[in-house]
Amino acid sequence: MGAFAVTAGLGCDEWCKALEDEGDDYKSIMIKAVADRLVEAFAEYLHEKIRKEYWGYAEDEALSTEQLIHERYQGIRPAPGYPSQPDHTEKVTLWRLLGVEEATGMQLTDSLAMWPAASVSGMYLANSNCKYFSIGE
Repeated sequence: MGAFAVTAGLGCDEWCKALEDEGDDYKSIMIKAVADRLVEAFAEYLHEKIRKEYWGYAEDEALSTEQLIHERYQGIRPAPGYPSQPDHTEKVTLWRLLGVEEATGMQLTDSLAMWPAASVSGMYLANSNCKYFSIGE
């Protein structure tokens, strides 16, 4: 089991505000969208590095893009606030364990949203029996 917290949003708020002040809402929206995609890609990249290199339990993994999209790899990457881990308060423990704010500048708001908005945090679970599921259906 491991944990992570990554961001691609540092500086986005200021950049987007400047663009919005200039009346360029389109560029502001696009910057936010790209930052959101980049942080998700970074979290996925780190998960691959965990599987193949750092923990090495899937050294020979050679999945196609389609297989990656459908998460055909071993292990999962659950995140607080999502269906399989709906309790946002778990972020507080994660932040404390990893020293997230000190290491990255990322913060939790009073309602436990991550700042900057283009941020992702969660756990890595490597066991081959781990599967995503939803609670409360």
